Amino acid sequence: EVQLVESGGGLVQAGGSLRLSCVASGFTFDDYAIAWFRQAPGKEREGISCIYNSDGTTYYEDSVKGRFTISSDIAKRTVYLQMNSVKPEDTAVYYCFSPTWRAWGRGTQVTVSS
Repeated sequence: EVQLVESGGGLVQAGGSLRLSCVASGFTFDDYAIAWFRQAPGKEREGISCIYNSDGTTYYEDSVKGRFTISSDIAKRTVYLQMNSVKPEDTAVYYCFSPTWRAWGRGTQVTVSS
């Protein structure tokens, strides 16, 4: 069974940092991509970053480019999202997603106070 489990969310002040983790199981981790999505209250879920574990290629949506960094530890089967210079508009539930297996984690709440 493919499973994704997020952690690391919490309350942070604007300008601060937070690191989210996504631990994957049930598939060959280093062959596939993992993406981070987020959903703010009253808004649609949006993709913000993705990493292709096969070659390390990364993608960032414009609103997080230069502030967030996605990385992967193959041995730990974990994808990280380092969030720096956070803003109140980054407040959302953050989910990791496997495009290949169409599997979602349950999400982790990030709240940025102004």
